[in-house]
Amino acid sequence: MSARRPAARTLLALPAGLALLVGMDAGLGLLDAWPPVGSARLGDVHGILMVFGFVGTLVALERAVALGRPVGYAAPALLGLGAVLLVPEPTRAVGAALLTAGSLALCLVYVPLWHRNRDDAVLVSALGAVCALGGAVLWRAGADTSQTIPWLAGFVILTIGGERLELARLAMPPTAGRDLVLLSSGLASAVVAATLWPAVGTPLLGVALLALTAWLVRHDVARRTVRSSGLPRFAAGCMLAGQAWLVVAGGIWLLGGTTAGGARYDAVVHAVFLGFTISMIMAHASSILPAVTRVPLPYRPVMYGPWGLLQLSLVLRLWGGDALGSEMARRLGGAGNALALLLFLVVAVGSAVRGAPARPRRVPAAATAVASS
Repeated sequence: MSARRPAARTLLALPAGLALLVGMDAGLGLLDAWPPVGSARLGDVHGILMVFGFVGTLVALERAVALGRPVGYAAPALLGLGAVLLVPEPTRAVGAALLTAGSLALCLVYVPLWHRNRDDAVLVSALGAVCALGGAVLWRAGADTSQTIPWLAGFVILTIGGERLELARLAMPPTAGRDLVLLSSGLASAVVAATLWPAVGTPLLGVALLALTAWLVRHDVARRTVRSSGLPRFAAGCMLAGQAWLVVAGGIWLLGGTTAGGARYDAVVHAVFLGFTISMIMAHASSILPAVTRVPLPYRPVMYGPWGLLQLSLVLRLWGGDALGSEMARRLGGAGNALALLLFLVVAVGSAVRGAPARPRRVPAAATAVASS
Protein backbone atom coordinates (compact mmCIF):
# COMPACT_ATOMS: atom_id res chain seq x y z
CA MET A 1 0.00 0.00 0.00
CA SER A 2 2.85 2.43 0.75
CA ALA A 3 4.00 2.25 -2.85
CA ARG A 4 0.64 3.66 -3.93
CA ARG A 5 0.65 6.57 -1.45
CA PRO A 6 0.72 9.86 -3.41
CA ALA A 7 3.84 11.96 -3.06
CA ALA A 8 3.47 15.19 -1.08
CA ARG A 9 4.32 17.15 -4.22
CA THR A 10 0.98 16.01 -5.65
CA LEU A 11 -0.58 18.83 -3.61
CA LEU A 12 1.02 21.26 -6.05
CA ALA A 13 -1.16 19.76 -8.78
CA LEU A 14 -4.40 20.69 -6.98
CA PRO A 15 -4.40 24.30 -8.27
CA ALA A 16 -3.99 22.87 -11.78
CA GLY A 17 -7.17 20.85 -11.27
CA LEU A 18 -8.98 23.94 -10.01
CA ALA A 19 -7.76 25.96 -12.99
CA LEU A 20 -9.02 23.24 -15.33
CA LEU A 21 -12.50 23.17 -13.79
CA VAL A 22 -12.87 26.95 -13.56
CA GLY A 23 -11.39 27.41 -17.03
CA MET A 24 -13.83 24.93 -18.55
CA ASP A 25 -16.76 26.64 -16.85
CA ALA A 26 -15.56 29.99 -18.18
CA GLY A 27 -15.22 28.54 -21.67
CA LEU A 28 -18.74 27.15 -21.59
CA GLY A 29 -19.93 30.56 -20.43
CA LEU A 30 -18.29 32.24 -23.42
CA LEU A 31 -20.17 29.83 -25.70
CA ASP A 32 -23.41 30.14 -23.72
CA ALA A 33 -23.22 26.35 -23.63
CA TRP A 34 -24.89 25.54 -20.31
CA PRO A 35 -22.02 26.33 -17.86
CA PRO A 36 -22.56 24.88 -14.36
CA VAL A 37 -21.65 28.19 -12.67
CA GLY A 38 -21.45 30.68 -15.52
CA SER A 39 -19.61 33.65 -14.04
CA ALA A 40 -19.27 36.20 -16.86
CA ARG A 41 -16.22 37.86 -15.27
CA LEU A 42 -14.14 34.70 -15.76
CA GLY A 43 -14.43 34.79 -19.54
CA ASP A 44 -11.44 37.12 -19.82
CA VAL A 45 -9.15 34.63 -18.07
CA HIS A 46 -10.47 31.40 -19.62
CA GLY A 47 -7.45 30.80 -21.86
CA ILE A 48 -4.91 31.96 -19.29
CA LEU A 49 -6.34 29.58 -16.68
CA MET A 50 -6.23 26.64 -19.07
CA VAL A 51 -2.71 27.25 -20.42
CA PHE A 52 -0.80 28.66 -17.46
CA GLY A 53 -2.93 27.36 -14.60
CA PHE A 54 -3.55 23.83 -15.86
CA VAL A 55 -0.93 22.91 -18.47
CA GLY A 56 1.79 25.22 -17.16
CA THR A 57 1.52 24.03 -13.56
CA LEU A 58 1.66 20.37 -14.60
CA VAL A 59 4.62 20.94 -16.94
CA ALA A 60 6.49 22.86 -14.24
CA LEU A 61 5.76 20.14 -11.68
CA GLU A 62 7.05 17.42 -13.99
CA ARG A 63 10.20 19.44 -14.69
CA ALA A 64 10.72 20.04 -10.97
CA VAL A 65 10.56 16.29 -10.35
CA ALA A 66 13.11 15.77 -13.13
CA LEU A 67 15.40 18.38 -11.56
CA GLY A 68 15.19 16.73 -8.15
CA ARG A 69 15.93 19.89 -6.14
CA PRO A 70 13.52 21.70 -3.79
CA VAL A 71 14.11 25.03 -5.55
CA GLY A 72 12.56 23.58 -8.70
CA TYR A 73 9.14 23.47 -7.05
CA ALA A 74 8.96 27.26 -6.99
CA ALA A 75 7.76 27.24 -10.60
CA PRO A 76 4.67 25.03 -10.15
CA ALA A 77 3.89 26.72 -6.83
CA LEU A 78 3.95 30.20 -8.38
CA LEU A 79 1.97 29.16 -11.45
CA GLY A 80 -0.62 27.32 -9.38
CA LEU A 81 -1.07 30.14 -6.88
CA GLY A 82 -1.16 32.69 -9.68
CA ALA A 83 -3.96 30.77 -11.37
CA VAL A 84 -5.95 30.61 -8.13
CA LEU A 85 -5.58 34.38 -7.65
CA LEU A 86 -6.92 35.02 -11.15
CA VAL A 87 -10.35 33.76 -10.10
CA PRO A 88 -11.29 36.60 -7.67
CA GLU A 89 -11.21 39.83 -9.68
CA PRO A 90 -9.59 41.96 -6.92
CA THR A 91 -6.48 39.73 -6.85
CA ARG A 92 -6.15 39.34 -10.62
CA ALA A 93 -3.17 41.71 -10.92
CA VAL A 94 -1.29 39.75 -8.26
CA GLY A 95 -2.16 36.52 -10.05
CA ALA A 96 -0.78 37.88 -13.33
CA ALA A 97 2.45 38.85 -11.58
CA LEU A 98 2.80 35.38 -10.07
CA LEU A 99 2.19 33.73 -13.44
CA THR A 100 5.01 35.83 -14.89
CA ALA A 101 7.27 34.91 -11.98
CA GLY A 102 6.34 31.24 -12.34
CA SER A 103 7.12 31.30 -16.05
CA LEU A 104 10.52 32.86 -15.32
CA ALA A 105 11.14 30.21 -12.66
CA LEU A 106 10.31 27.50 -15.21
CA CYS A 107 12.87 28.98 -17.60
CA LEU A 108 15.47 28.88 -14.82
CA VAL A 109 14.70 25.22 -14.06
CA TYR A 110 15.90 24.33 -17.54
CA VAL A 111 19.37 25.82 -16.91
CA PRO A 112 20.63 23.06 -14.58
CA LEU A 113 18.72 20.46 -16.60
CA TRP A 114 20.65 21.61 -19.68
CA HIS A 115 23.99 21.56 -17.87
CA ARG A 116 23.48 17.94 -16.81
CA ASN A 117 24.11 16.50 -20.26
CA ARG A 118 23.43 19.30 -22.79
CA ASP A 119 20.43 17.45 -24.16
CA ASP A 120 18.77 18.87 -27.28
CA ALA A 121 15.38 17.79 -25.92
CA VAL A 122 15.87 20.07 -22.91
CA LEU A 123 16.84 22.94 -25.20
CA VAL A 124 13.64 22.54 -27.26
CA SER A 125 11.46 22.51 -24.14
CA ALA A 126 13.38 25.48 -22.74
CA LEU A 127 12.45 27.45 -25.87
CA GLY A 128 8.86 26.59 -25.01
CA ALA A 129 9.31 28.00 -21.51
CA VAL A 130 10.71 31.21 -23.00
CA CYS A 131 7.55 31.44 -25.11
CA ALA A 132 5.47 31.03 -21.95
CA LEU A 133 7.38 33.87 -20.30
CA GLY A 134 6.87 36.07 -23.36
CA GLY A 135 3.14 35.39 -23.32
CA ALA A 136 2.90 36.09 -19.59
CA VAL A 137 4.77 39.39 -19.93
CA LEU A 138 2.54 40.49 -22.81
CA TRP A 139 -0.65 39.61 -20.96
CA ARG A 140 0.47 41.31 -17.76
CA ALA A 141 1.35 44.41 -19.79
CA GLY A 142 -2.25 44.63 -20.97
CA ALA A 143 -2.19 42.77 -24.26
CA ASP A 144 -5.39 41.01 -25.27
CA THR A 145 -5.36 37.23 -24.86
CA SER A 146 -5.57 36.84 -28.64
CA GLN A 147 -2.21 38.62 -28.96
CA THR A 148 -0.59 36.08 -26.66
CA ILE A 149 -1.86 33.02 -28.55
CA PRO A 150 1.26 32.55 -30.73
CA TRP A 151 3.41 32.62 -27.57
CA LEU A 152 1.20 30.22 -25.66
CA ALA A 153 1.01 27.92 -28.67
CA GLY A 154 4.80 27.99 -28.89
CA PHE A 155 4.95 27.04 -25.21
CA VAL A 156 2.82 23.90 -25.46
CA ILE A 157 4.08 22.79 -28.89
CA LEU A 158 7.78 23.11 -28.07
CA THR A 159 7.40 21.65 -24.58
CA ILE A 160 5.67 18.58 -25.95
CA GLY A 161 8.05 18.41 -28.91
CA GLY A 162 10.98 18.27 -26.50
CA GLU A 163 9.25 15.54 -24.51
CA ARG A 164 8.74 13.48 -27.67
CA LEU A 165 12.42 13.78 -28.55
CA GLU A 166 13.37 12.73 -25.02
CA LEU A 167 11.05 9.72 -24.97
CA ALA A 168 11.53 8.44 -28.52
CA ARG A 169 15.09 9.40 -29.42
CA LEU A 170 16.23 5.77 -29.78
CA ALA A 171 13.84 5.33 -32.70
CA MET A 172 14.90 8.60 -34.34
CA PRO A 173 17.89 9.32 -36.61
CA PRO A 174 21.17 10.53 -35.04
CA THR A 175 20.55 14.08 -36.27
CA ALA A 176 17.07 14.25 -34.74
CA GLY A 177 18.06 16.51 -31.86
CA ARG A 178 19.87 19.03 -34.04
CA ASP A 179 17.06 19.08 -36.60
CA LEU A 180 14.36 19.61 -33.99
CA VAL A 181 16.34 22.44 -32.37
CA LEU A 182 16.54 24.20 -35.74
CA LEU A 183 12.84 23.73 -36.44
CA SER A 184 11.95 24.87 -32.93
CA SER A 185 14.12 27.96 -33.29
CA GLY A 186 12.29 28.72 -36.51
CA LEU A 187 8.94 28.39 -34.76
CA ALA A 188 10.03 30.63 -31.88
CA SER A 189 11.30 33.23 -34.36
CA ALA A 190 7.99 33.08 -36.22
CA VAL A 191 6.16 33.70 -32.93
CA VAL A 192 8.11 36.94 -32.54
CA ALA A 193 7.43 37.88 -36.16
CA ALA A 194 3.70 37.21 -35.76
CA THR A 195 3.66 39.63 -32.82
CA LEU A 196 5.65 42.43 -34.44
CA TRP A 197 4.38 42.13 -38.03
CA PRO A 198 1.13 40.10 -37.91
CA ALA A 199 0.31 40.34 -41.61
CA VAL A 200 3.62 38.75 -42.60
CA GLY A 201 4.54 36.90 -39.43
CA THR A 202 1.33 34.90 -39.03
CA PRO A 203 1.69 33.02 -42.35
CA LEU A 204 5.35 32.43 -41.47
CA LEU A 205 4.18 30.96 -38.18
CA GLY A 206 1.91 28.64 -40.14
CA VAL A 207 4.82 27.52 -42.32
CA ALA A 208 7.06 26.94 -39.29
CA LEU A 209 4.35 24.94 -37.51
CA LEU A 210 3.63 22.79 -40.56
CA ALA A 211 7.35 22.09 -41.02
CA LEU A 212 7.77 21.05 -37.38
CA THR A 213 4.64 18.90 -37.53
CA ALA A 214 5.83 17.18 -40.71
CA TRP A 215 9.09 16.35 -38.96
CA LEU A 216 7.23 14.88 -35.97
CA VAL A 217 4.96 12.80 -38.18
CA ARG A 218 7.93 11.45 -40.11
CA HIS A 219 10.29 10.66 -37.25
CA ASP A 220 8.11 9.87 -34.23
CA VAL A 221 7.30 6.25 -33.43
CA ALA A 222 3.53 6.75 -33.42
CA ARG A 223 3.07 5.65 -37.03
CA ARG A 224 4.56 2.27 -36.14
CA THR A 225 3.21 1.73 -32.62
CA VAL A 226 -0.36 2.49 -33.72
CA ARG A 227 -0.33 -1.02 -35.21
CA SER A 228 0.46 -2.59 -31.82
CA SER A 229 -2.02 -3.06 -28.97
CA GLY A 230 -2.85 -1.82 -25.49
CA LEU A 231 -1.22 1.36 -24.19
CA PRO A 232 1.26 1.80 -27.09
CA ARG A 233 -1.61 1.77 -29.59
CA PHE A 234 -3.74 4.15 -27.53
CA ALA A 235 -0.84 6.57 -27.04
CA ALA A 236 0.00 6.44 -30.74
CA GLY A 237 -3.60 7.19 -31.70
CA CYS A 238 -3.61 10.19 -29.37
CA MET A 239 -0.32 11.47 -30.80
CA LEU A 240 -1.37 11.10 -34.42
CA ALA A 241 -4.64 12.90 -33.71
CA GLY A 242 -2.74 15.68 -31.98
CA GLN A 243 -0.42 16.07 -34.94
CA ALA A 244 -3.41 16.23 -37.28
CA TRP A 245 -4.84 19.12 -35.28
CA LEU A 246 -1.52 20.95 -35.57
CA VAL A 247 -1.87 20.67 -39.35
CA VAL A 248 -5.28 22.33 -39.05
CA ALA A 249 -3.87 25.20 -36.98
CA GLY A 250 -0.83 25.64 -39.21
CA GLY A 251 -3.00 25.66 -42.31
CA ILE A 252 -5.29 28.36 -40.90
CA TRP A 253 -2.32 30.53 -39.94
CA LEU A 254 -0.75 30.05 -43.36
CA LEU A 255 -3.84 30.60 -45.50
CA GLY A 256 -6.01 32.74 -43.25
CA GLY A 257 -3.42 35.15 -41.85
CA THR A 258 -4.02 36.96 -38.58
CA THR A 259 -6.64 35.47 -36.26
CA ALA A 260 -7.47 38.16 -33.70
CA GLY A 261 -11.02 36.94 -33.24
CA GLY A 262 -13.98 35.19 -34.80
CA ALA A 263 -14.26 31.71 -36.26
CA ARG A 264 -10.64 31.36 -37.42
CA TYR A 265 -9.39 32.39 -33.99
CA ASP A 266 -11.65 29.86 -32.27
CA ALA A 267 -10.51 27.14 -34.67
CA VAL A 268 -6.78 27.80 -34.20
CA VAL A 269 -7.00 28.11 -30.43
CA HIS A 270 -8.90 24.89 -29.91
CA ALA A 271 -7.02 22.91 -32.54
CA VAL A 272 -3.78 23.68 -30.65
CA PHE A 273 -4.87 23.70 -27.02
CA LEU A 274 -7.51 20.96 -27.13
CA GLY A 275 -6.84 18.92 -30.25
CA PHE A 276 -3.07 18.82 -29.85
CA THR A 277 -2.33 19.55 -26.20
CA ILE A 278 -5.06 17.49 -24.55
CA SER A 279 -4.55 14.59 -26.97
CA MET A 280 -0.86 14.55 -26.03
CA ILE A 281 -1.67 14.72 -22.33
CA MET A 282 -3.94 11.70 -22.78
CA ALA A 283 -1.14 9.92 -24.65
CA HIS A 284 1.42 10.46 -21.90
CA ALA A 285 -0.79 10.36 -18.81
CA SER A 286 0.06 6.74 -17.96
CA SER A 287 3.80 7.45 -18.00
CA ILE A 288 4.18 11.06 -16.85
CA LEU A 289 1.62 11.26 -14.03
CA PRO A 290 3.01 8.27 -12.08
CA ALA A 291 6.45 9.88 -12.20
CA VAL A 292 4.99 12.97 -10.57
CA THR A 293 2.52 11.44 -8.11
CA ARG A 294 4.14 8.02 -7.49
CA VAL A 295 0.71 6.49 -8.10
CA PRO A 296 0.48 4.09 -11.08
CA LEU A 297 -2.06 5.01 -13.75
CA PRO A 298 -2.79 1.74 -15.60
CA TYR A 299 -4.10 1.90 -19.14
CA ARG A 300 -7.66 0.70 -19.69
CA PRO A 301 -9.54 0.45 -23.00
CA VAL A 302 -12.27 2.71 -21.61
CA MET A 303 -9.81 5.60 -22.10
CA TYR A 304 -10.75 5.51 -25.78
CA GLY A 305 -14.17 6.89 -24.82
CA PRO A 306 -13.07 10.38 -23.68
CA TRP A 307 -10.45 10.50 -26.44
CA GLY A 308 -13.02 9.71 -29.13
CA LEU A 309 -15.49 12.20 -27.70
CA LEU A 310 -12.80 14.90 -27.74
CA GLN A 311 -12.02 14.31 -31.40
CA LEU A 312 -15.66 14.14 -32.53
CA SER A 313 -16.71 17.20 -30.53
CA LEU A 314 -13.76 19.17 -31.94
CA VAL A 315 -14.76 18.24 -35.48
CA LEU A 316 -18.31 19.38 -34.71
CA ARG A 317 -17.08 22.63 -33.20
CA LEU A 318 -14.53 23.53 -35.87
CA TRP A 319 -16.35 22.24 -38.94
CA GLY A 320 -19.99 22.71 -38.05
CA GLY A 321 -19.47 25.76 -35.84
CA ASP A 322 -16.45 27.69 -37.11
CA ALA A 323 -16.44 26.70 -40.79
CA LEU A 324 -20.19 26.46 -41.46
CA GLY A 325 -21.28 29.08 -38.95
CA SER A 326 -23.71 26.99 -36.90
CA GLU A 327 -23.91 28.46 -33.41
CA MET A 328 -25.59 25.33 -32.08
CA ALA A 329 -22.77 23.16 -33.46
CA ARG A 330 -20.26 25.41 -31.74
CA ARG A 331 -22.13 25.14 -28.44
CA LEU A 332 -22.61 21.38 -28.65
CA GLY A 333 -18.99 20.93 -29.67
CA GLY A 334 -17.78 23.04 -26.77
CA ALA A 335 -19.96 21.11 -24.33
CA GLY A 336 -18.57 17.87 -25.77
CA ASN A 337 -15.02 19.17 -25.32
CA ALA A 338 -15.65 19.86 -21.64
CA LEU A 339 -17.39 16.52 -21.12
CA ALA A 340 -14.45 14.68 -22.73
CA LEU A 341 -12.00 16.33 -20.34
CA LEU A 342 -14.14 15.52 -17.32
CA LEU A 343 -14.64 11.92 -18.42
CA PHE A 344 -10.92 11.40 -18.92
CA LEU A 345 -10.26 12.84 -15.46
CA VAL A 346 -12.83 10.46 -13.95
CA VAL A 347 -11.42 7.48 -15.87
CA ALA A 348 -7.86 8.34 -14.86
CA VAL A 349 -8.73 8.69 -11.18
CA GLY A 350 -10.77 5.49 -11.26
CA SER A 351 -7.97 3.59 -12.99
CA ALA A 352 -5.42 4.82 -10.46
CA VAL A 353 -7.65 3.83 -7.53
CA ARG A 354 -8.38 0.36 -8.94
CA GLY A 355 -4.75 -0.31 -9.80
CA ALA A 356 -3.39 -2.55 -12.51
CA PRO A 357 -5.86 -5.04 -14.03
CA ALA A 358 -5.43 -8.53 -12.64
CA ARG A 359 -3.51 -10.81 -14.97
CA PRO A 360 -5.10 -14.17 -15.70
CA ARG A 361 -3.44 -16.96 -13.76
CA ARG A 362 -1.43 -19.34 -15.86
CA VAL A 363 -2.46 -22.96 -15.41
CA PRO A 364 0.52 -25.36 -15.25
CA ALA A 365 0.83 -27.60 -18.28
CA ALA A 366 0.64 -30.73 -16.11
CA ALA A 367 -2.65 -29.64 -14.61
CA THR A 368 -4.04 -28.90 -18.06
CA ALA A 369 -3.08 -32.39 -19.25
CA VAL A 370 -4.75 -34.02 -16.24
CA ALA A 371 -7.93 -31.99 -16.74
CA SER A 372 -8.18 -32.95 -20.40
CA SER A 373 -7.57 -36.68 -19.84
